[in-house]
Amino acid sequence: MEIISKFTIGSDEGVNDLFTVVKSYVNTTYKDLISEEEIKHYIENWDPRKMINELNNLSNQLIITYANQKPVGYGILKSGSRYPGFQEEKRLTELHFVILPEYSTPEIRESLWKKCRTAASFTDIIWTNILIQDPLLEFLKESGFNIKESSRTDPFQLSSYIVEMQITKNG
Repeated sequence: MEIISKFTIGSDEGVNDLFTVVKSYVNTTYKDLISEEEIKHYIENWDPRKMINELNNLSNQLIITYANQKPVGYGILKSGSRYPGFQEEKRLTELHFVILPEYSTPEIRESLWKKCRTAASFTDIIWTNILIQDPLLEFLKESGFNIKESSRTDPFQLSSYIVEMQITKNG
């Protein structure tokens, strides 16, 4: 299987690939947690123009992972984004890290993570808000993330953890 993770610009094509993953991920991840109507409403109200504008903000970066040219995961990095209650004077980068469950192989996880980690090398802390039952939580912990606190995550305000990883500048 050919696996490639690459930076993607906020264009119609890039956002279409992102939405392909988002739609599949939301349908799969939330099907046993949220009503079908709520999922449908969320997907129908997803705004590609808003996402293009968000991705064209210079403090945001989109990385999409492809398996045999099919989009199967993404990382969105948002520089300067802080989680509620964070007080320290450090540079934070928020990470949205998603891989479709049927493609969550070590090779795909590593490909996306390496690209995201490289893109966030300028920051002090990478953090994300991840569902408690997200299978990628274990991978993030193995990659160096630590659970900081319990939270709720968008889009459905389900139980989650805020996890963060301190970035060491000399390695």
